[in-house]
Amino acid sequence: MEEFLSSNGVRYEHHDLATDAPAVEYLKNRGIKSVPVTIIDEDTVIIGYYPKKLIPALNLDVTIDLSSKTDWLAEKYDGILRATMRATEQLDDDQLKGQVPWRPWSLRDVVLHIMSFPELAWLSHKQGSMSSEDMAASNKRLAVRVNSSEELREYGEGVRKNIIEFLNSGNQTAFDRVVPAHYGGEVTVVELLNIILSHSTHHLKQLYHHMETGLSITPKDPASEKDFDGIVTPTALI
Repeated sequence: MEEFLSSNGVRYEHHDLATDAPAVEYLKNRGIKSVPVTIIDEDTVIIGYYPKKLIPALNLDVTIDLSSKTDWLAEKYDGILRATMRATEQLDDDQLKGQVPWRPWSLRDVVLHIMSFPELAWLSHKQGSMSSEDMAASNKRLAVRVNSSEELREYGEGVRKNIIEFLNSGNQTAFDRVVPAHYGGEVTVVELLNIILSHSTHHLKQLYHHMETGLSITPKDPASEKDFDGIVTPTALI
């Protein structure tokens, strides 16, 4: 646990749930199942990256400007999804059916996950959520038509185009729409896309590792340090 004093004199604590067992138990006892979460004076609970609630609740003197964020996200999604498709081109259908060692998934599941979660984050501006039910429905829908290497590449290209078009649209109302999400709690669509970018990038790094160590495949033209720059992923690969 770390303690900080903000510029406006508010004292706050930061807890890392990976190492702070009492904090995990505290959240369980309060019935809080999603993180990140901000708790103010043991009373106000704000789940997720929700600036419209956090700024007034914490009395912060800041202004949120999403214009540069959407440009950055468009550039990063373009790089990460293109890199995922290039890696997919190196995998044949038999390899995609093989199991990965770190969870009960096929390699096809890993590749599809990198692509389908960004699609769900993008779709949240239309359907109003990215819930567990939304994810299950997506998996069921894609199980029928996205399995081969070629199908994965075609699907990924469609996801990439939709996300880039959306982020370049200037649709502030859609960007600012607050949606309940399995990842992040209540977040704006743009913040959800930012969270899922990190999530998919982490899985892309796992994909590269498995190609090299499990399949003896050297990724051709992998995502560069420039592509990864600014995208936060967990320190532990697996």
